[in-house]
Amino acid sequence: MGASFWAFISPILAIIISLITKEVNLSLVIGIIVGYGIYCRFNPFTTMTTMFDIMSNKVYGNMGVLFFIVLLGMIVHLMNVSGATHEYEKWASKKLKTRKQSMLATMALGIIIFVDEYFNCLTVGMVMRPITDKNKVYREKLAYIIDSIAAPICIIAPISSWPAAMSSSLPGGSTIDGFQLFMKTIFCNYY
Repeated sequence: MGASFWAFISPILAIIISLITKEVNLSLVIGIIVGYGIYCRFNPFTTMTTMFDIMSNKVYGNMGVLFFIVLLGMIVHLMNVSGATHEYEKWASKKLKTRKQSMLATMALGIIIFVDEYFNCLTVGMVMRPITDKNKVYREKLAYIIDSIAAPICIIAPISSWPAAMSSSLPGGSTIDGFQLFMKTIFCNYY
């Protein structure tokens, strides 16, 4: 079909469905299925087989990164269920009395948790939201601070998910591994 207006149908449909239903996951799945349908010229059997073939190859190639992110998500959930975030909130609310202090604490916590940018965003957001709400920091500002710290710190930290992600994107016959590539390019990673 080439480059044409058909390329816009799938993302526009996904956006419209998500705005109507407020269900992002469902909208993305429908957008993916419609995109594959367009790619396969609306043949239902070819659409489904092509979709499962391509997606299974992509998931299999990135299984290490996917597994790592799932484990980090489990850790965030365990922190929440165990009450650790609530206890940190109680402790920090005694120490952090002003907006400036809570924003600086958010930045500091974002720098300390550098393992993965998504883990950073989830953890810092979950822990600091009650404190910043109490100190009247807008949630938009909290999200900006967290996002501005997470990716830049994680992309320069050698003990993070970035070397694993780089390894998964290297070609098969590469003479360098992901960690070596990460270390050689660490000074070129600007946010």
